[in-house]
Amino acid sequence: MTNDMSKQVAIVTGASSGIGRSAAKALAKAGATVVINYPPLIAAAEKAGVVVDEITALGGRAFAVAADVSDEEQVESMMKQVVDRFGTLHILVSNAGIERPAAFQDMTLAQWREVLDVNLTGAFLCARGAVREFIRRGPDPEVSRATGKIVFTSSVHEVIPWAFQANYAASKGGMAMLMKSLAQEVAPFGIRVNSVAPGAVTTSINTEAWATAESRADLNRLIPYGRIGDPEDIARAIVWLVSDESDYVVGSRLFIDGGMALYPAFRGGG
Repeated sequence: MTNDMSKQVAIVTGASSGIGRSAAKALAKAGATVVINYPPLIAAAEKAGVVVDEITALGGRAFAVAADVSDEEQVESMMKQVVDRFGTLHILVSNAGIERPAAFQDMTLAQWREVLDVNLTGAFLCARGAVREFIRRGPDPEVSRATGKIVFTSSVHEVIPWAFQANYAASKGGMAMLMKSLAQEVAPFGIRVNSVAPGAVTTSINTEAWATAESRADLNRLIPYGRIGDPEDIARAIVWLVSDESDYVVGSRLFIDGGMALYPAFRGGG
């Protein structure tokens, strides 16, 4: 078995920054052609262009596609663009996610729906599109032992309650069962579905939690391993999960959290 992905095409959603950016670069380093998905916003488009440039500067292959993952038509258009351009798809990293924190009594229906729409419905729509293409193409053992691979980016908050983030925690709890149910259903097709569940990671979505020395020290005290994670910690695990090295791994969630999930009921949820 090998980590060589030179004949494979991967979509990474939310790849213009954070974990998605690192995953895209790591997959490209492993040889995959990587589709950099980003939300249809000018700032995101600029960041996605930077990721493409970073990958191509190192000899990799990358292509940026705008799509709001919560919009069915945009997701289907993205899938069509990828298949039309590259012939098929082998890997989906469903990574796009947002937070809209609020005290529960003040949380609006719009805040609730926006997080669930992007984090959970977006994962469903992208995974459905990927599964349809995997089944259409069928197995190609010269390219990969699996017919297709999907990795969801979940969170330790699929098991750790998170005060003031009920919408986010609910979306990740839902993702946990989406991953397991989908893995069970499509495994007979040779499709492997798994997830990563990061703990505290230095990404823009949670800058306030680690940007200062004081806030980082407070956060590190909640992590048994004593340090906050880097996006590259998650990216390396994603590459392994979509490689032939993990071919017998199906329906598993990999906590990458420095031990944070070992005591999920601490006061305030972190």
